[in-house]
Amino acid sequence: MVLTVAALRGALGFLSRIPVGGGEGDWEAFRRTPAAIPAVGYPIGALLALPVAAATLLPVRVPSLTVGVAFAAWVSLVTGITHLDGVADLGDAAVVHGDADRRREVMKDSALGVGGTLALALVVVGLVTAATVLADVARLSLVDAIVIVVAAEVAAKGATATLVCVGEAPHEGLGSALTEPSGPRALVGVALATAPVLLLGWPAGRPGSVASVAVQPGSVVPIAVVLTAAGVAAALVLAWARSRLGGVSGDVLGATNELARVVGLHAGVIAWTLS
Repeated sequence: MVLTVAALRGALGFLSRIPVGGGEGDWEAFRRTPAAIPAVGYPIGALLALPVAAATLLPVRVPSLTVGVAFAAWVSLVTGITHLDGVADLGDAAVVHGDADRRREVMKDSALGVGGTLALALVVVGLVTAATVLADVARLSLVDAIVIVVAAEVAAKGATATLVCVGEAPHEGLGSALTEPSGPRALVGVALATAPVLLLGWPAGRPGSVASVAVQPGSVVPIAVVLTAAGVAAALVLAWARSRLGGVSGDVLGATNELARVVGLHAGVIAWTLS
C-alpha cells in the first residue's frame, strides 16, 4: 500500500493528540493503510524523547526518577489515554472466569476492576522505570537514549499494525474497522515502514553536531532487540486474544501498543547496557 499524506495525517490524529486537523477522508485513508501506523511512530517517538533530552541538557542535574515520572506523564499527554483504556479492559478480562462472551461483556463495562487496575499500574510503572534508566543512559549517550525511545515507539506501532493485518475482529467496532480492509499482504508495507528504524543504529547515520554528547558507538543490536521484544509481546497478546476473546478488538490493539512500548523500552535499555 502507498503511504499518502491523508493516511499519515489520519494516523497522527488517531494515535496522538498532535493537532493535525483531518476529517473523514483522512480516517478512511488511515484505516486502509496499516503501514501508516509505524510510519508515524518516528515523529511521535522523537516527540516522546523530549523529557529525557531536556533533562540531560539542563544546566542542573535532574534526578533520574523525576525524569521517569515526567516521561510517563508526557507519553499520556502526547498520545492520550485511549490506549490505556484497552490495557484496563484487557486486565479486567484476564481475571474473569468464563467464556469469550463473558470476557467481552466485562470489557464493555466502564467500571474498573482489580485486574484492570493492576494492568494499568504495571504499564505506568514500566514507563517510569524504563525512563529512569534512560535518563542515566542519556548522560552517557544522549543520541542512544533518544534512539531507544524512537525505536520502541516505531516497534510498538509496527507490532500493532501487524495485528491489524493478521487479526480478525470478534465483533463490529474499532477492531473490525481497522482489520477488515487489510490482510497479510499489507504486512509488506508495515515491514517497509518499520525497518528504516534500524538505520538509526549505524554510527554513520548519527548527527555530527551531537557527536560530542554521544560517547557510546551506535549499534543496530539494541534496536533489533527492541523490535524483537515488541514483536514477541504482540504475538503473545494475539495468541491470548484469539483464545480468550475470539479475536482482535480495538481494546486489544490499544493494549498491544502500550505493552509493546514498555517491553521495547526495557529490552532496549538492557541490550544497550550489555552492548
